[in-house]
Amino acid sequence: MSTTFFVAGDWLAEHIDDPEIQILDARMAPAGQEHLRNMAEEYRAGHIPGAVFFDIEALSDHTTSLPHMMPRPETFAVAMRELGVSSDKHLVVYDEGNLFSAPRAWWMLRAFGVQNVSILAGGLAEWQRDGYPLIEGEVSLPEGDFEVKFDDSLIKRLPEVLLASHEKTAQLVDARPAARFNAEADEPRPGLKRGHIPGALNVPWTDLVIKGQLKTTDELQEVFNRQGVNLTQPIIASCGSGVTAAVVMLALATLGVEEVKLYDGSWSEWGARNDLPIEPAQ
Repeated sequence: MSTTFFVAGDWLAEHIDDPEIQILDARMAPAGQEHLRNMAEEYRAGHIPGAVFFDIEALSDHTTSLPHMMPRPETFAVAMRELGVSSDKHLVVYDEGNLFSAPRAWWMLRAFGVQNVSILAGGLAEWQRDGYPLIEGEVSLPEGDFEVKFDDSLIKRLPEVLLASHEKTAQLVDARPAARFNAEADEPRPGLKRGHIPGALNVPWTDLVIKGQLKTTDELQEVFNRQGVNLTQPIIASCGSGVTAAVVMLALATLGVEEVKLYDGSWSEWGARNDLPIEPAQ
């Protein structure tokens, strides 16, 4: 474990009844598997005691056709209160154990002003391997007290990303697998072109992760260096739909890098357009 952004399973088991701690199950299906898996049912079939379901799909902005876009702050606040989540508690989020979606939940909560958010190291898989129990069904909590403080500058939109690509005002770091970045494989979402934003650097999110945790800080530094990322310069992170970009953002936060923003539309937006430049040239 390389950062205070994580808590270990034994720590959570010891503090699971602490009223100042709330647990959020942030499992989600990877792109292309949404129709094969019902994550709400998987949550109900077994989750960490006390955990409520932080449904990234349901909590997204449904006024756009783009997947997983950040919701309006007031909409998110209402949803959190209804879940029973309070912004002044220590929130612990987890996913299946691959560090795929918990960082997105971590980033969303921090972006909306929660000060104390941690990720369960190793997620649900590690929790079960350690022999800790699961419970079935829903968890019903009294209404939470969730106050939103949202910094809109954390998110970059398409015109700003296009400018950064053209003027080199920020580094574009793409978390997708290398084959997709290099236009050697189709996107899991239909209708998207192959390739990447001109000038982008590829840091596949899986290169940063081992056994549901981030690699050591030295290893993370080496990955970014190898891919040509300058940690002293501004960075805009992207991926397929803004989820695994949060893994890159978590790794950068671990390294103390502060000037990092998210292109929330990511390749789901850029790759669907016919009026934007793409590398390799289509």
